[in-house]
Amino acid sequence: MRFIALLALCLGLAGCNPEQAKDLAEIKAKQDEILQRLTAIEEGQKKLQAAAPARAARAEEDFAKAYTIALAGSPVRGKADAPVTIVEFSDFQCPFCARSKPIVEGVLAKYPDDVNYVFKHFPLTFHAAARPAALASMAAQEQGKFWEMHEVLFANQPSLDAAKMDEYAKQAGLDVARFKKDLETKKAEYEKRIDVELSLGQSVDVRGTPTLYVGGKKVRVRTVEGMGAMIEEQLKKKGS
Repeated sequence: MRFIALLALCLGLAGCNPEQAKDLAEIKAKQDEILQRLTAIEEGQKKLQAAAPARAARAEEDFAKAYTIALAGSPVRGKADAPVTIVEFSDFQCPFCARSKPIVEGVLAKYPDDVNYVFKHFPLTFHAAARPAALASMAAQEQGKFWEMHEVLFANQPSLDAAKMDEYAKQAGLDVARFKKDLETKKAEYEKRIDVELSLGQSVDVRGTPTLYVGGKKVRVRTVEGMGAMIEEQLKKKGS
C-alpha cells in the first residue's frame, strides 16, 4: 500500500506541474484506474502467498517411500538375480540423462554382483527427437542389442535425427534391414509400450528425467557415493 500511496502522490504532483499541464479530470481518472489495478495485483499477491505453503507441501518429493515398479519387458544390465535393482526413467535427448550415465556405470562397476539396472523410457514432450530415439532402441532390443544402441544414441545426442537412425543402427552392430522393417511393422506396438512406461512413471511420481530408484526408493543424491549408500542399506536389509 505504501507503493500505491506514493504513486498517487506522484500523479497528483504531476497535475500541478505547469510544464506538463494536462486536464486534471483525465489525470484523476487514470490515477483511479491505476490504483484499482495495483490494488487488485496486491490482493492477488496476498492470495498467492497464502497458498504457497500448501503448494510447497504438495510439491515435496517423498524419498522415503518405496514404490513398486513393474520391470517385465524392460532391458536389464547386470545379473538377473541381483539383490538390488536400480530403475531409471530416461530420455535419450535429455542432457541430464547423459550426465547420469557414467554415474550409473560407476555404481554397476562397484557392485557387479549385487546390483542390476533397468531402463525405462520417459521421452519428454519438448524433446522432439526423444520418442523416435526410444522407438529405435526398441527395434534394437528385438535383436538383443538395446545396450549397444543405447550407447550409440547417447554418444550422438546432439544429432538424433530420424534420418541418421539407420547409420546408428549400423554402428550398434544391427541387421539394418531388419531394424528398418521392425521400426515400420512394430511401430504401433513400440508406441504403446512407451505410453505404458510414461503412465508407469507418472504413477511412481516421475517429474522429469532422469529419475532413478534404488530398491524402489527415489534417488536424492545422484552420485556413486549417494547411490552406494542406498545400495548398502538395501543389502543390509536383505542380509547380503
